[in-house]
Amino acid sequence: MIPLKNTVRVIIFLAVLSGLLFFFKDRLESGIFGFVSVLISLSVIFIGFVIFLENRHPTQTITWLVVLGGFPLIGFIFYLLFGRNYRKEKMFRKKYFLDKQAFLTVEGDDDPRSEEKLNLMGEHQGKLFTLAQKLGNSPISFDTSTKVLTNGEETFRKIIEQLKRARHHIHLEYYIVRHDQIGQEIKNILIEKANQGVKVRFLFDAVGSWQLSKTYINELRNAGIETVSFGPVKLPFLNNKFNFRNHRKIIVIDGTIGFVGGLNIGDEYLGRNKDIGFWRDTHLMLKGEAVRTLQLIFLQDWYYMTNHSFLTAEYLSPQFDHKSHGGVQLIAGGPDNEWSVIKNIFFSMIASAKKSVWIASPYFIPDEDIFSAIKVAALSGVDVRLLVPNRPDKRIVFHASRSYFPELLEAGVKVFEYERGFMHSKIVIVDDELASIGTSNMDMRSFHLNFEVNAFLFRTNSTQKLVEEYVNDLKYAKQLELKAFQERHIGFRLLESTARLLSPLL
Repeated sequence: MIPLKNTVRVIIFLAVLSGLLFFFKDRLESGIFGFVSVLISLSVIFIGFVIFLENRHPTQTITWLVVLGGFPLIGFIFYLLFGRNYRKEKMFRKKYFLDKQAFLTVEGDDDPRSEEKLNLMGEHQGKLFTLAQKLGNSPISFDTSTKVLTNGEETFRKIIEQLKRARHHIHLEYYIVRHDQIGQEIKNILIEKANQGVKVRFLFDAVGSWQLSKTYINELRNAGIETVSFGPVKLPFLNNKFNFRNHRKIIVIDGTIGFVGGLNIGDEYLGRNKDIGFWRDTHLMLKGEAVRTLQLIFLQDWYYMTNHSFLTAEYLSPQFDHKSHGGVQLIAGGPDNEWSVIKNIFFSMIASAKKSVWIASPYFIPDEDIFSAIKVAALSGVDVRLLVPNRPDKRIVFHASRSYFPELLEAGVKVFEYERGFMHSKIVIVDDELASIGTSNMDMRSFHLNFEVNAFLFRTNSTQKLVEEYVNDLKYAKQLELKAFQERHIGFRLLESTARLLSPLL
């Protein structure tokens, strides 16, 4: 039986449609062009009606209505590609509950030292990790060692070294995989390990890796490597999953070694793309208990795409010592989580800062909550810094980001543009003791649409390493001055304002 609420909506819609058809009667009789015009007009009106009933944030609702009203055809196509969030909850509800059940079953909280160590962290930091645990269903580990990997050379050197040491299994999950030099090198190692009896599973995003050749994929599969695309899209204009992408970058080796961070698999991440030049990025290697969480994130994504579960001891019982290395917590965020978990943890981090908030993000398009938190922190006397690229790889996003700078500068935020090359690190550091590193950008897409994963670190050696690297990165950056920025050419200001208008849709 159709719910009464939906029945009323259908009746209202049919009544409105009948009225519109009568209103457009003359145009319908004017031939094919009139028919197409009416069809587009009805489609735009219908979409506007749907958006209105979805109860989105007012900013998003108004933006969509303006785009649809001002540019009907373009807006209609853009909505089909990026705007259909009305089925998000239904699409991913099953995954959310399955993931939560798996996390609670596997992770639990069987460490009697956890409460004691949370108390030692201090009240506000302890509350933050408790929040993260409740939102992300993931416990904090005190038995995990971490190492910050700077840029592509060090990152891929470590990844290749550990891949060659694999004895039981290798699990990889990436947004972008290319069949270039580094892609071929990784592929050859995986094939070699598969031939040695190592079980290899490879999950890549169908949209992020749309250029990956079928030959590359077939070579992996012919070697016995299970290779699966996440969210395949055959008809993007008719597929609601097109807009929800797997942006995670995960490697788990034998359940004891893990990698997570900003680098995909491609030559540009090694600075080999002449158009982009030097690529500044940051990755993290983990050993020990928290690798189990990273493994679980991969296995649940794998189960979502294949319906094959591997929640067994051979994959989820990492060996680790019991030496304290500081707090480490792995958090998965995505459209399957109703709480926008990573965004809310960022908000809590910024709001709890006593001395400093340092942010590095290649794509800075905050929603109103994060934007307000950053400004309030700066106005409260906290040392707030934002490091962004000074050259675009995505022009609309780049110009939209710059539209936020005047308000930030007025609030006292120090904004720096990295000039050595392209800055792709995704870092948040609070009070020199709490840090986040992972795949999530400081933008609305990462907060609400993409599947992401971040590591949150408290008083670890890696936290201090991130502080040192941030200070070093500022040597290659230019600090923006409010007066000079306000005097930029009117053309740039118009471009930025236009891009900002689209920011809730990016």
